[in-house]
Amino acid sequence: MTVKEVIAGVIGKTGLTPLPEGQTCDRLMAGNPEQEVTKVVTTFMATVDVIRQAAEIGANFIITHEPTWFTGRDDTEWVQKDPVYVEKRKLIEESNIAIWRFHDHMHMCQEDGIYRGFEEEYGWGKYKMKSAEKGSLMDRLGGCYEIPRTSLKELALFFKDKSKMEVIQIIGNPAMMVERVGVLVGGGSLGLGVEEMPMQLMAESNLDLIICGDITEWTLPAYVRDASQMGMNKGILVLGHERSEEPGMKHLVSWLGSICGDTQVVFIDSGEPFLYL
Repeated sequence: MTVKEVIAGVIGKTGLTPLPEGQTCDRLMAGNPEQEVTKVVTTFMATVDVIRQAAEIGANFIITHEPTWFTGRDDTEWVQKDPVYVEKRKLIEESNIAIWRFHDHMHMCQEDGIYRGFEEEYGWGKYKMKSAEKGSLMDRLGGCYEIPRTSLKELALFFKDKSKMEVIQIIGNPAMMVERVGVLVGGGSLGLGVEEMPMQLMAESNLDLIICGDITEWTLPAYVRDASQMGMNKGILVLGHERSEEPGMKHLVSWLGSICGDTQVVFIDSGEPFLYL
């Protein structure tokens, strides 16, 4: 299979009409679309270490969820002479690797592929709640779960262990009991362009806790901290953008099976971007 055949197969399986190139970040970031694929790698982000690991295992096509070139749109005009860009581009070309971004089509699919992977990774599919109210935030976002009753501390330790995190951030009383949980992966916890959306989701859906990707400290964290300081049963658990979305790319491997056939697909974890001292 060629790179462009794999891409066509992926978009076809989402069931979406391919988005026009000027209206999506899902495009080839490096490499030749006519290149025969030896092995496919899925990852959250095509970092230098991921590219090196892909080359070591003989893969020449990386499907990444997030940018290769440091901005949301992966524009490169501004960075052409930057030594970081120049050396990374050189590494990609010397490794003969094609890199394609699978972001917009993945999230816009009827079954959001990142949430699908999150549910598979943590076994939460069976806990998913459905809103009785058409058009509600729960109905539109689809990331709300009623889990077995547990404490915020125990849930934090569960995610810390499963996600292999050195540190996990929470807001709220660690002893508070949690049942109704909203999950806003990646940048979703910033509100998807509407700052108040996470707070509205929490109130409208009577959530005890929201599991976040990214945070802005004066929005949802401030709301939840005030609620907690007034004795309300509200909390936040922060996984970060990468840890909250990487499972989607991990479990993309099996999803790609019907597309790639005999071509091997391998997941490489791009890893949490931070070190803790």
